[in-house]
Amino acid sequence: MTPVIALVGRPNVGKSTLFNRLTRTRDAIVADFAGLTRDRHYGMAKQGKRQFIVVDTGGLEPDTSGGIFQAMAQQTLQAVAEADLVLFMVDLRAGASAQDHDIAAYLRKLGKPTLLVANKAEGMKNSAQLADFYEMGLGEVYPVSAAHGQGVRDLLDLAVEALQLPDLPEADASADAADTPDNVPDGPIRIAVAGRPNAGKSTLINAWLGEERLVTYDMPGTTRDAITIPFEKDGREYELIDTAGLRKKGKVFESIEKFSVIKTLQAIEKAHVVVLLLDATQGVTDQDAHIAGYILESGRAVVVAINKWDAIDSYQRQQLERSLETRLTFMRFAAQRNISALRRQGLGPLWQAIGAAYDAATRKMTTSVLTRLLQEAIQHQAPRKSGMYRPKMRYAHQGGMNPPIIVIHGNSLENVDHAYQRFLESWFRKAFKLEGTPLRLEFKTSDNPYADKGKK
Repeated sequence: MTPVIALVGRPNVGKSTLFNRLTRTRDAIVADFAGLTRDRHYGMAKQGKRQFIVVDTGGLEPDTSGGIFQAMAQQTLQAVAEADLVLFMVDLRAGASAQDHDIAAYLRKLGKPTLLVANKAEGMKNSAQLADFYEMGLGEVYPVSAAHGQGVRDLLDLAVEALQLPDLPEADASADAADTPDNVPDGPIRIAVAGRPNAGKSTLINAWLGEERLVTYDMPGTTRDAITIPFEKDGREYELIDTAGLRKKGKVFESIEKFSVIKTLQAIEKAHVVVLLLDATQGVTDQDAHIAGYILESGRAVVVAINKWDAIDSYQRQQLERSLETRLTFMRFAAQRNISALRRQGLGPLWQAIGAAYDAATRKMTTSVLTRLLQEAIQHQAPRKSGMYRPKMRYAHQGGMNPPIIVIHGNSLENVDHAYQRFLESWFRKAFKLEGTPLRLEFKTSDNPYADKGKK
């Protein structure tokens, strides 16, 4: 499971600023999802080739009469409980406050792995005020500036070390290794069904199973965890993952439901294929677009299933198709299937699309074929010249599966523009029929052996 890091601290210490820097975005992908307050966001962060989920919690304002337990928002308590590591943030410029000491006391009692982060430390890295924070009993104090990025990389290195995350193996540039990537999924094919509440996720899985295995809810947000069910079809083993519905802000009454967001993110990360289930009667919402973006970022194969297709008329269908083209334009590679889970209509074509997406995500592409296709693409349309140099692409090999990764070697490849990268992606997609899976291109420029000799 993808590890979780929670950002905790009193208001205005810079948690959201650090969150945005770690996730490299100013809009958490589940910002409008269910169970989230305005100051609670989730997103993916990466350090090198290691990744984890970051949770931006609300500011903690302990009540002196009730203590830390009454004053902490319940979702923040749950965030800390579910996290693998806590970054406790304080304001170096403001100094240690009574609220900081209350939060530190709670974290010490909990025993959760914690790093004490003194934010707003620009120009104050060696400030005497740092000594005040050592009194909290949480060990070393790490000064950073989330706004300017100072000390953030070192902090991430410490966090990754504390989580004991392994480095992902580098793609082997040799032809033999490229022809047999070692990240082929083992065991059952994991299929996660994700979407908003009442879109029909449990109904769809019940239809697949042929029995009322899962309870279908009229009220959204009751499911608290992702449920995995073994399943076999046509001699192939699967694991069906029913995720909790992601609800609109302001409609969550039990704080524990808010962890459906983390569970859904982890289920997507764990899956081989994700079925993004849309409610035809509701159209494509911001929530649908956010989760689609996360699926794309995670590199998961995906099929877009439009449920309750039988419940809308021809005009609504036209409007929905336009909405799909505009709001999910970045998911054009994904197959779309119209279904009715309740009436069990369209399930056969949906299974075929799932199988095709999985096969595309795990397809083997030999070095010889990739290199030939690369040269044909260059002959059809050469990359544009950048300054005095034109990118020269020599050969390509497969660097991984699920999602497929194509590594291209040559000279001056840092000058390949985005338009040409999209052209190459389309070229390879068409040749290998990669429908339903993201495709990633990596460019590796060869070192110039004479670069240093000219300086002598």
